[in-house]
Amino acid sequence: MDHGSGGGAHLILPSRLRIVKHEHFGDNRSMNYSRDISSVAALLADPSRARVLEALMDGRSLTATELAFHARVSAQTASGHLAKLTDGSLLSCETVGRCRYYRLAGSAVADALEALTVLAPKGPSRAAEPQSEIEQIRFARTCYDHLAGRLGVALTAAMLRRGYLRPGSRDFRVTASGASFLSELGVDVEKAKRQRRAFARKCVDWTERRPHLAGALGAALAARWLQQEWVRRMPEGRHLLLTPKGASALYRWFGVRPTSLSTFVNGRPSRATRGRP
Repeated sequence: MDHGSGGGAHLILPSRLRIVKHEHFGDNRSMNYSRDISSVAALLADPSRARVLEALMDGRSLTATELAFHARVSAQTASGHLAKLTDGSLLSCETVGRCRYYRLAGSAVADALEALTVLAPKGPSRAAEPQSEIEQIRFARTCYDHLAGRLGVALTAAMLRRGYLRPGSRDFRVTASGASFLSELGVDVEKAKRQRRAFARKCVDWTERRPHLAGALGAALAARWLQQEWVRRMPEGRHLLLTPKGASALYRWFGVRPTSLSTFVNGRPSRATRGRP
């Protein structure tokens, strides 16, 4: 402590504390550097734009007309929203013939939206969504390009329980036995590793509040389930139907009994779950 001529006290910092080195920050950015999250937050704050993004969470590409329907706005209003979302790098647009198709700009956008959905308070069910449809969404759906809902969480939990995956802070680690299992299942682990995105990301499921497997490996696993026709996409909506083949594969490969998930097989509650409240 240095007492100057004016009688005031001045704190003299040690020289080693005067400069904050960049290596103290994991991303090598200085303390004064910040990203403008307010611009993204402003885009998400509009309910119509939020519904547009929600409609694209299954990884599909939709036209402006289709997205106007999902957002419940006019075509002109939807056009303005789509322009803002595209300019904000949340959507990408591709022109095919006379049609323009919109999709999420990438998996990072989907991951951010899924995380925000976990934080969002529950609202009342919309009249257009009967309870059976909401339950199907909870059971099995796509989160951009990977499996989510009870099915996605159950697959991930089974792989953790069997030692195929190890949990980390942000990602899963695939063990040697896990790589062997996935290869036998028909999932190309090495190809997934080479992709320019997170490999085995942990994604907190917004309905189950537990992690499911995302990233390139999660996408490869979902693609395999679709290829084997263990699940089927619905023409409308994000939810998936578990087929009888899928119900058998769920137990054969992962040791999970379909009835333990209150499943919908081919769009109908399984016999063991019918009549439950």
